[in-house]
Amino acid sequence: MTKMNRYLKKHTEALVKDVGVEAACKLTGRSKATLGRYYSESEEHADRYMPLDAVASLEAAASFPHVTQALAEINGNTLEVDTGRKGNAESVNSNVVALAQRFAMLMGEYNLSISDGIITVTEAKRMLSETLELQKVLVEMKLHLEEEVT
Repeated sequence: MTKMNRYLKKHTEALVKDVGVEAACKLTGRSKATLGRYYSESEEHADRYMPLDAVASLEAAASFPHVTQALAEINGNTLEVDTGRKGNAESVNSNVVALAQRFAMLMGEYNLSISDGIITVTEAKRMLSETLELQKVLVEMKLHLEEEVT
């Protein structure tokens, strides 16, 4: 499986987990097993990808357009995402979940980038993008904590 294929599958998994597996099943009309095949890196599922209608349904419900962002990056484009479109996280607990997800995305990106021993400019830009998203979650968490203190 190529680096690009793994990258798309990783972001597909992030999208499903962002929405929640049960909710993703309801939104797409697909089973857990089918959704799992879309992001499985095993050889038997290497050529399976989530259909665009399912991606669109999930990204409408997600906090971030994971697959769209990945496609833009693969093609050398940037995507400006209005992270406030969902009204942002409403509690510190949801911030912690978002923080963990973003950190996992950053570490996954780092793992893919360093796998060949060299971090290219494109890979560094993707890691920077994930770092900036992580920073946004931290700022939001700080604001929630300050609200609770006052």
